[in-house]
Amino acid sequence: MPAHPSAYRVVLGVGGPVLTRWSRLRVSGLDCLPATGPVVLAADHDSYWDPIAIAVAARDVRSIRALSKSTLWRNRVVGSLMTGMGHIPVVRGVSNAEAMARAVAELRAGACIGMFPEGTRSLGCELRARSGVGRLAQEVPDALVVCVAVNGSTDVVRVPRRPAVSVEFFLPRGGQLRPGETAVAFAGRLLAELRERAPREIPGRRRTAATLRARAVDAGSGP
Repeated sequence: MPAHPSAYRVVLGVGGPVLTRWSRLRVSGLDCLPATGPVVLAADHDSYWDPIAIAVAARDVRSIRALSKSTLWRNRVVGSLMTGMGHIPVVRGVSNAEAMARAVAELRAGACIGMFPEGTRSLGCELRARSGVGRLAQEVPDALVVCVAVNGSTDVVRVPRRPAVSVEFFLPRGGQLRPGETAVAFAGRLLAELRERAPREIPGRRRTAATLRARAVDAGSGP
């Protein structure tokens, strides 16, 4: 068992039973995730439960430090946990050079950095891939890029319906960053592979889900 930070253990202690017992978590491909060395995890994102599901799935191998939206730090309790877990705040709509520099430094030091190529939850809509994953791969060529497909996480909150969550780790079918491949092209390739294994899902309970589904259909990209 890795020596997780105390805040990380708290989140695993709370989220673990929800996912393993209630949500019937199934994990596959964990052998693709090395226990040491620099790793970039690229995952699809439909639910707030995605990062917790990935952390629980990987808990016996290593800790994950994620680039997460800065608004999560507005809540004192949540912000304290995020900082204690080693996550890196990212502000939407700006370059985030400082956040990327920190991620690169920690990656070079052998950390496992998690990112969502879409940059935010899909909410059922088709989103373009952002360049972050590709930029990390360019800056730290020794880092192994591993994809993580999460399915069923949107059902965790839909009590009394019991969810079935799966987390699948896999290496990109198209290989690691290719010579001459741009950061955006690489991120787009990873996202396409992720969405083949984890189609977009609508989050929220009945009313929220219905509203989001209607918006996605109006946008012409509903699941």
